[in-house]
Amino acid sequence: MSDAFFAYPILNSPYDYPARHWELDADGQPTSKVVDSRRRSDLVTPVPKPKKRKASRADQSELLLADGDGLSSLSQEYNPTPIINEIRGYVDQWRALPNPNDWGVTPETA
Repeated sequence: MSDAFFAYPILNSPYDYPARHWELDADGQPTSKVVDSRRRSDLVTPVPKPKKRKASRADQSELLLADGDGLSSLSQEYNPTPIINEIRGYVDQWRALPNPNDWGVTPETA
């Protein structure tokens, strides 16, 4: 991977719609490729890979908080990303409205 990601990590203006993002590989590591679209919301935390791996342990990405009663499960895990992506779709539809009278906002907000 080139150092372009670390030299210029921010690709978009904070005032404009996010139009580009750095591609991440399956492990959440940045590649040197820029993708011309908005990244979907996902729970990805890029963390540098360890240099050495110790003895095999359970996959910690699937561990849940121990509640003592066995009530916690992967189906109950809180994941806000589907909601975020759905809201982004509604905002995109709102942004596409050409007539300011259809925006449903006050003149100050417009």
